[in-house]
Amino acid sequence: MNHPTESRRYAVRRGRGAALVIAVFLVPLGAHVQSAYSSQHAAGSARVTITADNTAVTQRWQSTSMNLPVEGELRSFAGATAWLNSGAQTAAELRGKVVLVDFWTYTCINWRRTLPYLRGWAERYKDHGLVVIGVHTPEFGFEKDIGNVRRAAQEQGVAYPVAIDSDYAIWRAFNNEFWPALYIIDAQGRIRHHQFGEGNYEQSERAIRELLSEGGHPVADLPRASVEAHGAEVAADWGSLRSPESYLGYVRAASLVSPEGLLRDQPRAYRTPARLRLNDWALSGNWTVRQESAALNSAGGKIIYRFHARDVHLVMGRSTNARAVRFRVLIDGQPPGASHGVDVDADGQGVVDGPRMFHLIRQNGPIVDRQLEIEFLDPGAEVFAFTFG
Repeated sequence: MNHPTESRRYAVRRGRGAALVIAVFLVPLGAHVQSAYSSQHAAGSARVTITADNTAVTQRWQSTSMNLPVEGELRSFAGATAWLNSGAQTAAELRGKVVLVDFWTYTCINWRRTLPYLRGWAERYKDHGLVVIGVHTPEFGFEKDIGNVRRAAQEQGVAYPVAIDSDYAIWRAFNNEFWPALYIIDAQGRIRHHQFGEGNYEQSERAIRELLSEGGHPVADLPRASVEAHGAEVAADWGSLRSPESYLGYVRAASLVSPEGLLRDQPRAYRTPARLRLNDWALSGNWTVRQESAALNSAGGKIIYRFHARDVHLVMGRSTNARAVRFRVLIDGQPPGASHGVDVDADGQGVVDGPRMFHLIRQNGPIVDRQLEIEFLDPGAEVFAFTFG
């Protein structure tokens, strides 16, 4: 399988055959891939309905052969530095099973929105010949900490085997470049289907079912997997999304409009301009901008971001010596009220309790350009990246 030698990060919104590239950033390692190619546009006749409480309800389909080609061989997991939820898995031991290999990193919003399907497939087909294996390949330094990965896996309901790939050995063995990336392997150990990014869930499940049947595990009479998506796992509002993934560390930072400009690895007092254009952001207070993050040196620092999206997420952590860091979120100068995310209350109050992705905003009304302000009431916050949905 061929991939570009220089990887790119894409935030892509797709619809009805056309792709709108919202943002492209050159990066040294991988790319998050977003896609609004919804399951009802994928091949197959199953229907997926999202109810009022954001639970996906599915029905059976009439399956037809996909004529899946051979794309390569299952690569070795020998480069894993550890395993969660199981002992080490080997290609030889997996022969005779259909294997779904999922590359993920726990703060990636694009992967979070695929997770309900991965959980559903693992549960539905575990007794019918399917093995789901997650390969956790980190983006940020704190995602190399196995304790952080273990905690995230438990909180997010990842119960299938996970290979810890902190050295990128398995990533390189698969020649992979994307989060999320799914590879589906048949009972003979051959890669027969792949999916880069979100979407095409029906097509992926059809591939699983077809390969299970090929391998002697007929599932034609088995209902499709049940899928439940809540909170940050709910599919993005692609029709309203106008803001790209935005990094705050200087390696990939763009659109910082504080008049002082970005100073690398040294403290600086930043100010906010009077007006921000869409997708501009600014710092206020005393910050040190590092490779991956911006670190707050004293209480009262703020980040202001002009965005256009239903959801706002922010990857955050705290410095080694900091206790839990309190923060407050405002939209257009007001508490979010009913538009608060799962990690803040209606008054916009929240706490950075560890390095992870925080769901700050889910708007209920019409989506227009809005201004987000997040103020940190304690020193020690580290902020890595905004994502939207």
